[in-house]
Amino acid sequence: MSEPAPSQQSQQEEEDFNVGPLLVSKLQEFGISPQDIKKLSEAGLHTVEAVAYTPKKNLIAIKGISDAKADRIIAEALKLIPLGFQSATEVHARRAELVCITTGSKQLDTLLGGGIETGAITELFGEFRTGKSQICHTLAVTCQLPVAMGGGEGKCLYIDTEGTFRPVRLLAVAERYGLNGEEVLDNVAYARAYNADHQNQLLVTASALMAESRFCLLIVDSCTALYRTDFNGRGELSARQGHLGKFLRTLLRLADEYGVAVVVTNQVMSSPDASGGMYAANEKKPIGGNIMAHASTTRLQLKKGRGTTRICKVYDSPCLPESEGQFAILPNGIGDPEEEV
Repeated sequence: MSEPAPSQQSQQEEEDFNVGPLLVSKLQEFGISPQDIKKLSEAGLHTVEAVAYTPKKNLIAIKGISDAKADRIIAEALKLIPLGFQSATEVHARRAELVCITTGSKQLDTLLGGGIETGAITELFGEFRTGKSQICHTLAVTCQLPVAMGGGEGKCLYIDTEGTFRPVRLLAVAERYGLNGEEVLDNVAYARAYNADHQNQLLVTASALMAESRFCLLIVDSCTALYRTDFNGRGELSARQGHLGKFLRTLLRLADEYGVAVVVTNQVMSSPDASGGMYAANEKKPIGGNIMAHASTTRLQLKKGRGTTRICKVYDSPCLPESEGQFAILPNGIGDPEEEV
């Protein structure tokens, strides 16, 4: 078999390189100094996309980046990352290439139109014991499967704020899919967050890891738990919402930059002032208010069912109809209720 011509081979390599985000070091070819690129990386901007998405005032806030430097960096970044209008045909073609990560349950995947969508934020909210963390543990394994099997062929980043991460659950799911347990655990980067500031800082580290290796899933379990304890009362409500909004905006930026699926879990609160008086059902509302509601692409409400069965309702989505489905928490991860023995 004849080998491809050097020009064709270099063109193929260039096409392969262009798939995915461009590393910020690419700006060095356009006259940006290595020192300035290092400053951008230290500030958490590891890709050209991140630089293009960042407001000018945030660039100027980086020590050593002047107003003139910021203008030049933005101008060079925009040459590589076009942020103007494009046709709906192009958007449709690009979205057709997105993969969905299986939840382990066929019924749940059908409800979600194939699984957890990449390049978007999916929020799981519900009371305790509704399966939020169990879905996260299953996704941490299924994201490593081949695309043909409903996976994303990538690694997983797992930020734990409540101390509920259990590697033994990953091993059980890995055995179910015939995967090597040690390799599965090696492909999950785990971090425990201890306060809201630390939780935000971990996203800077996450961005650096994504720039070095292929990740397809970022899990935050739970997204709001630390905010409920670090910010108290109405006096700190504005500060809490501002901090939470910044965290969620960074999550959305990571989803846009790297095309990863972002899954966050959320707690609920009772709403005793619900209409209907004392006879009305005690409606549980997700915490985080409108900031959380607008940041999440798809919101899923989880409720308890009989035995190990749980109910998932599409609470809000730009493309999925409002409907319900059932899934079960099994010894080897999330599955369908009929799989129970």
